[in-house]
Amino acid sequence: MELKGRGIFRMTCNQSVLISEVPEAKKEIVSKILEEYGVPHSPETTVSGLRRNMMACVALPTCPLAFAEAERYLPTLVGRLEAVTERCGLRDTDIVIRMTGCPNSCGRPSMGEIGFIGKAPGTYNMYLGGDFVGHRLNTLFAESVTEDQIVELLTPIFGRYAQEREKGEQFGDFVVRKGYVKPMNAGRLWWTLPQV
Repeated sequence: MELKGRGIFRMTCNQSVLISEVPEAKKEIVSKILEEYGVPHSPETTVSGLRRNMMACVALPTCPLAFAEAERYLPTLVGRLEAVTERCGLRDTDIVIRMTGCPNSCGRPSMGEIGFIGKAPGTYNMYLGGDFVGHRLNTLFAESVTEDQIVELLTPIFGRYAQEREKGEQFGDFVVRKGYVKPMNAGRLWWTLPQV
């Protein structure tokens, strides 16, 4: 969407908005508006790698198909996981995390390095091993897990990732290489491949 002489809004497939081609004379005004509404937009306003790469469907209460929360709940879960990544020295490491409230998967959890599909209020299936750019789907890792179980399961994996990753290795590639899950390279097998 072009705003004649004031910039262009571009929507991305990861629910991000890019504001480009802002004239120099308007940049300060645009920055003030973004700051007023708490929108991170510069290197000085940083968020964690998990928060930067999280995405969820609207789920409850908006969607009548949802079994569990997603959009309203994912920031809370990410807050707990940020505490873990901070302790491990991974706060600024980009990790794609996606959540959806039902198997219809509007938040595309199968494409995340970490994905969650709601089964019931407060209960999710957890998937691992998608690649960072979306060329490989993730694989079922744990069924019917709660928030505490999610944190308990991911804490040692984040710890190993911090210590044992190869240079430039993304989280999804690491969990596949270390055998937490098998790689999912064929979408037609996504529902059938068991965990390792």
